[in-house]
Amino acid sequence: MRRIAGIVLAVLLIGGVVTAVVAGREGRDTGTATKTVRGVIGSEKADFFADPAVVKALAAKGYTVKTETSGSWAMEDLDLKEYDFAFPSSQAPADALADKHHVRQPLPRPFYSPLVVVAHRSSAQVLAANGLATLDHDRGTLHMAAYLDAARRDRTWQQLKGTRGHAELTGTLYIATTDPETSNSGALYLAAASYVAGGGRVAADKADVDRTAPLMRKLISVQGAQQPSSDAAFRDFVSGVGNPLVLVYESQVAALLHDSRGVDDLTVLYPDTTANSDHTVVPLTQTGRDLGELLGADPALRKLAVQHGFRPQGDSAEFTAATDPYTSYLNQKLTGVRQVPVPTSAVLHEMARRARN
Repeated sequence: MRRIAGIVLAVLLIGGVVTAVVAGREGRDTGTATKTVRGVIGSEKADFFADPAVVKALAAKGYTVKTETSGSWAMEDLDLKEYDFAFPSSQAPADALADKHHVRQPLPRPFYSPLVVVAHRSSAQVLAANGLATLDHDRGTLHMAAYLDAARRDRTWQQLKGTRGHAELTGTLYIATTDPETSNSGALYLAAASYVAGGGRVAADKADVDRTAPLMRKLISVQGAQQPSSDAAFRDFVSGVGNPLVLVYESQVAALLHDSRGVDDLTVLYPDTTANSDHTVVPLTQTGRDLGELLGADPALRKLAVQHGFRPQGDSAEFTAATDPYTSYLNQKLTGVRQVPVPTSAVLHEMARRARN
């Protein structure tokens, strides 16, 4: 009987240990991700979603987010039936996607970023000396009307005063952009340029596109091969290769500065007329919509978005406080920068097609 009692006691003890282990595991799992969400995003947000701090913050809210990158306009040609959300870099391609996939409005817009032109100090000083820009420390304002006039007349760097001794400043003066047919930043560049070239008029139809098409074609054709994404273009600039003037997102510059990584003699030029990039979530499932709304509402995720250079919607103070050490580079209040409306996606598509062909 004592042997039987001992065996029973041993079984009960083992069962207790197993129960304790299972309970311990369940306790450790509290707060970990329970939903896997798949999305296709613009490349400029890849570092944000890959950030371990962002992964942890999302997991705390019950999400594991898996992403793939694509040009914002190229998302229209993707099969998105296996995705929970698409996350292009502005509202125009987002609205086009929402129409195509019958997604209800409004769409979540958690953060935004203005477009800027990054330059080395030598090229920025030449622009300033020729009335194309105004400088203030490590940042400045690019005068779009003057720049477009120079582009219209095929001005070269050598024709500008102040280029002597700068062997890197040769050839036609132009701003390097991404492909406007597939990438958001390139398309927004045309939207702003066409507004200025059209006398302060937003292109609304074929006749408006026709009026500015020759100049838009010149702005794009002079570049030759274009990078497929702003991320690739910015990495080239940081590594010291490529064109002297490159159009990127302010968020990319702010993130670089936040990480204490800089570019020797970096100058950030804000076009005086531009179109902001409203990063807009297109929810393809309810889980995708919940995630999009969470990105804009959760304080921890908003703080992390600022660390990656994005401006959260609705509260400029967050961005201003976080970027206070970098005010010599960043125009925090966007003083002197005019935000213009963007043409409809159909008009912008036609403008990009005409500029490329």
